[in-house]
Amino acid sequence: MTAAEPRSAFATLPIILGLSIAFTITTVDPLVLSLNMPQISRALHVPPDVVGFLEGAATLVVAAAVLAVGSIGDAFGLKRLLMLGLVGGVVVNLLSALSPDYGFLLVMRLLDGLALAAMLGVSLALLKVAVPPERRPAAIGVFMAIEMVLCGVTPAVVGWVVGAVGWRWLFLLVPLLALIALGLTARYVTESSVPQRRGVDVVGVSLVGVVLLTLVHGIAEAENGITRLQSWLPLVISVIAGVLFVFHERRATEPVLEPSLFRSGAFTVAALASLTLNFIAAGFGFALGQFGSVVLTLSPRTIGLLYLPGTLLVAGAVILAGRMIGRYTPRPVLITGMLVLVAGGLLMAATAGPTMALWILVLATWLTNLGSLVASASVAETILSHAPPGRSGAVASVQPAFGMTGYALGPAVYLLLFNLFFQRRWLNDADARGLSETQAAQAVDATRSAMAQGPAAVGYDPNLLRQAGLDLGLDFSDGLRLTMLVTSLLPLALAVAAYVLMPRRVRTAR
Repeated sequence: MTAAEPRSAFATLPIILGLSIAFTITTVDPLVLSLNMPQISRALHVPPDVVGFLEGAATLVVAAAVLAVGSIGDAFGLKRLLMLGLVGGVVVNLLSALSPDYGFLLVMRLLDGLALAAMLGVSLALLKVAVPPERRPAAIGVFMAIEMVLCGVTPAVVGWVVGAVGWRWLFLLVPLLALIALGLTARYVTESSVPQRRGVDVVGVSLVGVVLLTLVHGIAEAENGITRLQSWLPLVISVIAGVLFVFHERRATEPVLEPSLFRSGAFTVAALASLTLNFIAAGFGFALGQFGSVVLTLSPRTIGLLYLPGTLLVAGAVILAGRMIGRYTPRPVLITGMLVLVAGGLLMAATAGPTMALWILVLATWLTNLGSLVASASVAETILSHAPPGRSGAVASVQPAFGMTGYALGPAVYLLLFNLFFQRRWLNDADARGLSETQAAQAVDATRSAMAQGPAAVGYDPNLLRQAGLDLGLDFSDGLRLTMLVTSLLPLALAVAAYVLMPRRVRTAR
C-alpha cells in the first residue's frame, strides 16, 4: 500500500496511535524532567544558576532545529527520520539515567533535543501523508486526545516512581514510549514520497538558533535589571538576527521558513496561536510548580496529580473538536480554545492565595489543558492544509517551531513578570510595616533560592519570615495573580485575530 491510497477509518488507528505517541514524547519528556528537577539538582549538585539551562536545554535545541528537520524529512523521507529520532531518544535517555554528574546530563539533554526535534518535526507531516484529507480533522482530534491522556497520566506515574525508587528511573519513560511508537511506525506507516533531494538552509537555521538563544538569555538576565549590559545586549543581538533571518529567507532558494505562507491570514494566526498556546502551557506549568511547592507546600507527586483529573473529558472534547473542524472550519474551534485558556488564567488571577482550595487549582489546570489541546487541533489542521505535495515536512514543522519557541519563552517571561510584580508587593509590604528594604530582602532571598531549585524545593526559612515580619505567602500570591492576569491577554488577542482573519465559510459536504 502506498501513502497515496485511501485508508479506512479503522486502518488509520494504529497509524494515529504510533504518530501521536511519538509526538507526545516531545511534551512529556521536558515536563517530567521539570517536575522532578529538584531531586536531580540535589543528587548531581547542580549549581542554582545552571538549573534553568539544564531544564530547558533540550527545548531550546528543538526550537532551533525543528524547521530544518521538516526540510530534511521532505528530502530524505519522513518515516525514516522519525524512526531515527525515536531510536536516538531511547539511547540518549538510557545514557541519561546513568549520568555521573550534571555536565554529562547537560550533554545528553542537548542530544535529546535533536531526537525530540526529529519526532516533533515530522509526526504531523506523516499524519497528513498517511490520512486522506476528508478524514484528517477527525484524525487530528484523536491524535491530540491520545496526547492528552498520556500527558495527564505520566506526571503522576513518574512522580510516584521517582518517590519510590529514585530520579534515575524517570529516564525510562521515553524509551518505553519510543519503542511502542517505533513498532507501530515501522509496521503501519508508509514512507512519504521523495520527489527530489533538497538542500538545508543552514544559514536560516543558524539565525533561528541565535534569535532564540539570545532572546531567552536576555529575558532571563532582565530579571536583574534591563539596563545591565548582560540584559540588553542579548536582546539587541536577537533583534538583529531576526531581521537578518527575514531578509535571508526572502532571498533563499530553499528557505527553511517559506515567507509566502504568511500572506495567508489564517496561517499567520495559526502560527502565532501555536506560539501562544505553548507559551501559556509552559508558563502555567512553571507557575503551578512554584506556587504549589513554595506557597501551598505540595509534594511533586501531588503536583503531578493535578494534571490527571478530567483527562478523559479533555480527550473527548478534543475528539469532538476534530469533528467540528471537519464539519465547519478551524476558526470557531480555535476561538473557543483560546477563550477557555483565558478562563483558566483569569481563574488563577482571581483565586491564587495561601489558602486556595485544591479543587480550584485542579480546575485551573484542567481549563488550561482543555483550551490548549482544543486550539492545537485547529492550529494543526490550518497549517497542514497549507502544505503542498512534497513539502509536508517543511510546512508542518512551522507549528512545532513556533510552539517550541513559545515553550522556551514561557518560563522566562513568566518569571520576569512574576519577579517584577513580586518585588513591588514585598517592597510595599515592607514599607507598610516600617521595615527597611535590606531587612525585607533577607527573607525574599530565601524565597528566590527556593524558586531557583524548581518545584518542591526547600521553601523559604520560616524563622527569617518571623524576623522580617513579612507575609511573603500573600506577596507571592499577589505577584502570581498579576502575572496570570497579564498573560491572559495573549490568548484573548489571538481569539480576536482569529475572528477577524480566519475564513468563516461553512465547509460543503464531500
